[in-house]
Amino acid sequence: MRRFGQVIQVKPEKLDEYKRLHANPWPEVNATLRACNIANYSIYLKDGLLFAYFEYMGTDFEADMKLMAADPKTQEWWTLTDPCQEPVKTHGQGEWWSDMEEVFHLE
Repeated sequence: MRRFGQVIQVKPEKLDEYKRLHANPWPEVNATLRACNIANYSIYLKDGLLFAYFEYMGTDFEADMKLMAADPKTQEWWTLTDPCQEPVKTHGQGEWWSDMEEVFHLE
C-alpha cells in the first residue's frame, strides 16, 4: 500500500459548485476509483487549498491511473470538477494535483 497526499487550489468563485458536486459524487466515478485500487480517499479544504489523501492498494499505479483517465464517466466528471481547480504555483510540469512529500506517519 502507498499513501498519497496531494494539493490543488480551488477557485473561490467555484467553491460552492465544487462542494455541491462532492456532496453527492457519481456512483460510477466512485466505482472507477475502487476498480483502480484507490481506498480511503478524502478531500479537505483550508484557505482555498484542497488537500487529498488516498491509499493506493494496487501494484501498477501508472497503469491504474491510465485506466481511470480512459473511463468515459470519469472524464465527464472531470469536465465539471477541473474548471473549479487550478494547480498550485509550485506545481510540476504536467501536474494538476501536486504530490506532497510525506514527512511523518504514525502506524
